[in-house]
Amino acid sequence: KYTYPCGALDQISKKKKSERMAARIVVALACMVVMLGLSKAAVYKVGDSAGWTTIANVDYKLWASTKTFHIGDTVLFEYNPKFHNVMRVTHAMYRSCNNSNPISTFTTGNDSVTLTNHGHHFFFCGVPGHCMAGQKLDLNVIHPVSFTPLSDPPISSSSSPSSTTMIPAAGVPGPSPSHAASLSSVAAAVVSLLVSLIFANFAS
Repeated sequence: KYTYPCGALDQISKKKKSERMAARIVVALACMVVMLGLSKAAVYKVGDSAGWTTIANVDYKLWASTKTFHIGDTVLFEYNPKFHNVMRVTHAMYRSCNNSNPISTFTTGNDSVTLTNHGHHFFFCGVPGHCMAGQKLDLNVIHPVSFTPLSDPPISSSSSPSSTTMIPAAGVPGPSPSHAASLSSVAAAVVSLLVSLIFANFAS
């Protein structure tokens, strides 16, 4: 029967420990990659290829229902400023298409709005007749999991060209789209699984 020298046994033991440590590092790095990927903010062009318009028969309610909006996401309004604009309004103003006193107005034709709070955000085109024709948008930012809402920043009355405006939600309650599952909960599940793998590796 072959007997390993003491020095060889020490080297084998150190090698196994190094392999276990390397495995734990790989798992931790994978966890970080998943978290970074899920937390990356998205940019949504309103109306997709049609943009912000009245002539393409875009159903903006349907468009918004197919998206899951999160805090930090950006919505981009692209349109011809000669014929359209963007007004952020209250729920009541949205329902009645009342453009007399908007919260803020955007007129550049390339307006980026970053969503800073959960809840509903209401927009429509303030050109007479356009809101009634369907050029209006109600998007709902889902409530983050284990997240403290940000304080409301000052609301700017207008945006400058190619600038990004940070806005809070309109504060009107309402249900989220049925399919709007939180990516944060998915991330938590993945992290939980990876942590379990790490402890299993420790136990071995």
